[in-house]
Amino acid sequence: MANLRVVQKEQTRQRLLETALELFQSKGYAATTIDDIATAAGTTRVTFYAHFPSRRAVMSALIADLNTILERHESPARASTASALVDVVHAGSAAGIADWLRRQSTRWPIIRPYILSAVVAAAVEPEIRELVDVWSEEVADDIQEGLDLADRFEPTTRHFRGVLAFEMLDRTTQHWIRHQWDIDSDPALEVLTEAWVSLLGHPSAT
Repeated sequence: MANLRVVQKEQTRQRLLETALELFQSKGYAATTIDDIATAAGTTRVTFYAHFPSRRAVMSALIADLNTILERHESPARASTASALVDVVHAGSAAGIADWLRRQSTRWPIIRPYILSAVVAAAVEPEIRELVDVWSEEVADDIQEGLDLADRFEPTTRHFRGVLAFEMLDRTTQHWIRHQWDIDSDPALEVLTEAWVSLLGHPSAT
């Protein structure tokens, strides 16, 4: 019986998250209330608060789900890391970088609602803005770690290379999210790959 209650509690929590994500897309984060989420999820305000202390906490949980989708996991050195990204930067091959970026692009349709909701939430919630900024830094730190392991490029430039690489990837992702161009026929992903190889890759890869 206890196990059943745990399962039911997790199912309710997941339903609240899925409902909130749908409402954040359709109504906008700022316009979506806790009552909206609870009612649409077929539950009550009391039940909502049994799982989340605030709407902001829901958005934080959705960002944590985004980490799972992007195969980021907890790290002793920082809140999250993507070992595959560290490895591909460490190797520095053009083929490896191209393959990693291509795999990221296949996730764009899945992460689209999360990114759109997080961008809007960050504009009105300082705590979410800080969370998004920290998350961005963690990606840059992954890239720096790969460059450090490879001992490639001047050490003082490695973190900024990570920042630039992330900004280019984020900009490309945001562009696709808003316009949903054909990844296979549009040259944007190919240009992004060329930029990453030049910025991060082994000299023989360029």
